[in-house]
Amino acid sequence: MEKTQYSILLVDDDLDTRSIYADILRTAGFDIQEANDGLEGLEKINQHVPDLVVSGIIMPRMDGFMLAEALKKNLSTMNVPVMFLSHLGRQEDETRARSIGVKDFFVTTMTPPHEIIGRIKGLLVSSDYFIIPNPVELDAQKLASDLNFNRDFLCSEGGEKLAIKLTVKDARNRRFDAEIVCL
Repeated sequence: MEKTQYSILLVDDDLDTRSIYADILRTAGFDIQEANDGLEGLEKINQHVPDLVVSGIIMPRMDGFMLAEALKKNLSTMNVPVMFLSHLGRQEDETRARSIGVKDFFVTTMTPPHEIIGRIKGLLVSSDYFIIPNPVELDAQKLASDLNFNRDFLCSEGGEKLAIKLTVKDARNRRFDAEIVCL
């Protein structure tokens, strides 16, 4: 059963920006909570874990990077997707954000609201699929050879099965992200 209303915690110290995005997201049907910085955001998350966190980067007391890292370290919040909104759009910020597990990154002045809403919906309803390759079918052996896998598709640590994890990024255009994982 699909959830009817998703909760989003919007964290940014710029009241004007936060208010604009809160209004846009409420109009789109999301339940919005707001926090002024990462520390206040963590306090709110301890009271109610949201489905998604949308956070600014540069904030007093605790910035967006520290907030995202704190969420990843906590068992109850480690799977909550985090999306950054940036006023500056610096490549080094996006690179660092992706390296700590931030799922999406948008620049406030360059990303229209309808695109942000679509990207948020994509994060909230994304599905993961796990496929175990048959080692004797089609290009399985070529894949194993090209990517230096065990030809039986077993993980090197412990002998678990290798699987292909597909994450839907754009269902309408049938686009996925793929990675090899151990089951």
